Amino acid sequence: MSEAANSYASVTVDVRDHVALVTLIGPGKGNAMGPDFWRELPEVFEALDADPAVRAIVLTGSGPNFSYGLDVAAMGGALAGVLAEGAQAGPRLDFRQHILAMQRATSAVADTRTPVVAAISGWCIGGGVDLIAAADIRYASSDAKFSVREVKLAIVADMGSLARLPQILSDGHLRELALTGKDIDAARAEKIGLVNDVYPDQQACLDAAFATATQIAANPPLTVRGVMDVLDEQRTAAVAASLRYVATWNAAFLPSKDLGEGIAAMFAKRPPNFTGE
Repeated sequence: MSEAANSYASVTVDVRDHVALVTLIGPGKGNAMGPDFWRELPEVFEALDADPAVRAIVLTGSGPNFSYGLDVAAMGGALAGVLAEGAQAGPRLDFRQHILAMQRATSAVADTRTPVVAAISGWCIGGGVDLIAAADIRYASSDAKFSVREVKLAIVADMGSLARLPQILSDGHLRELALTGKDIDAARAEKIGLVNDVYPDQQACLDAAFATATQIAANPPLTVRGVMDVLDEQRTAAVAASLRYVATWNAAFLPSKDLGEGIAAMFAKRPPNFTGE
């Protein structure tokens, strides 16, 4: 990639020996996903996909954690219009378009014809799970922890977890994660099939991801893309329909007193008191 293409605020990109390393860098704490992330990631993956020198991609996080997920403080403005008292069709339609635009970030990872291997350490929460669900192969270090936590904020996950995890997990395991918002460790993630393998530490996990990416990169690139196309054909239409549906559902029904309570409780670090309003 060009030098200019590597000057992103939310990720770094390094390409060597046909393997690109994409590292989340925030700028939010714990590589939280703010406006820069949602804007830049489609550009990053579209550029990598168009680069013939790139035959595989490793996706990881900087520091001890993969990602804390959505940067709620930085992205709160997107909710302002639809949460206003008596918000009608205009703000709701704008909010739906905003969701669809944000979905492009995880879809760019899922739709790239270049195989993506995720190396996950520390926390992988909410949007982080959306992101790894879009990868082709997932490895974790033993300290990794996963949570589809949106339900605890009174949010229906709308960036891809509920669309892509059904093709990765059994229905019962997915419902358990999505309906409880519970945290699971790396051993549990491996047992239910969320990750392929678990490694002793972050470096061993990253080394394994690179080893797999290097193996992929050594294969004939047109054949690899053919394999990707055939496998993706089986899921593309179902995922696209699910993403459109959740965007419409959230635009209509996400605004609630419980949402405000969930966000307030998160910032206050206290248990929420949901009332179903």
